[in-house]
Amino acid sequence: MTALPARHRWLLQLTDVPTASGREHRVIRWVDRWLSRRPDLVRRTDQAGNLLLTVRGRKGRQPVIATAHLDHPAFVVTEVDGQDVDTEFRGGVMAPYFENAPVELIDVKGLGHQATVVEYDPAASVATLRLNRAAPVRQGDVGRWRFPARRLGISNGLLRARACDDLAGVAAALAALDKARKDPALSHFAVLLTRAEEVGFVGAIAAAKLGTIPDRAMLLSIETSRSFADSPIGGGPIVRVGDRSTVFDSGLTNRLTEVVRAANMPHQRKLMDGGSCEATAFGAYGLSATGLCLPLGNYHNMIDIDAVLSGARPAKVGPEIVSLADFDGLVKLMLVAAAELDAVGSALANRLDDLYEAERHILN
Repeated sequence: MTALPARHRWLLQLTDVPTASGREHRVIRWVDRWLSRRPDLVRRTDQAGNLLLTVRGRKGRQPVIATAHLDHPAFVVTEVDGQDVDTEFRGGVMAPYFENAPVELIDVKGLGHQATVVEYDPAASVATLRLNRAAPVRQGDVGRWRFPARRLGISNGLLRARACDDLAGVAAALAALDKARKDPALSHFAVLLTRAEEVGFVGAIAAAKLGTIPDRAMLLSIETSRSFADSPIGGGPIVRVGDRSTVFDSGLTNRLTEVVRAANMPHQRKLMDGGSCEATAFGAYGLSATGLCLPLGNYHNMIDIDAVLSGARPAKVGPEIVSLADFDGLVKLMLVAAAELDAVGSALANRLDDLYEAERHILN
């Protein structure tokens, strides 16, 4: 068997780390171990616990910062009474998917304990789980959907994992930073890893309010977003022009599109309005942000959402799915963007000027 490249190993490892909004400590520990082998990178932590990773030394160019979030929809234990465990569910999953769903609760030692959802209140986002047997589960422990190991891993060019959203984005951002740190011309590329996105962009809002983001930074907000027929898995990474809430910075989005097209890179350009993302939060605070994403299967672990909503099939949870080719394309896209974004003018404006000069006589 051919050995996996480092970036795919990181992708496999990160998408298997238990995490939840406000309980991202295990992913942060993974990132710290990764950084410990790269002394040329600097880690700054803001008051909200967001991580800004930069290349050591002076920067001569406008910062380009890839952002990704460290959490995924998951249960957080609030109380334990014998084998009954009360939890908050932090993130967006439709109520039918909770019915008798299998869960794995992760204790302080990292050991998993099997449980089942026995009650869920969608109005309060709280669930009661029942452990299969007594276990050392405590307040603050994380629970995630439970899948057999045979359903996880890489096959046929696809990754099936417990949590691609947004740990696949974290892996892609780190893979790009690992390349950029070796090229002096890309020392202005950085990565911002945010907390608590799944409960309303709380970490991103904090980063905007706290001044975590350098002046004049161009933000590339990475997501793994629900794939539709017109945004297929395997169709390439997506330049996301907006989401359900807003259209992103048009100047930055257009420049990014011009850069990607000039590089002849496989990609898709889509609105992706199935949800909202951190680029909307950054833009609301006056920052220059656009979006990138990987098309995602089984969004938030929900299998065949449309069929469930129509009543055609029962709700079941399953691993999230992304394409390795899309992932690799996203890494390359970020590096091309870092190299070219600040050098690109408005090709569209130039084309319009040329058109005006050629045809303005018609106005006379």
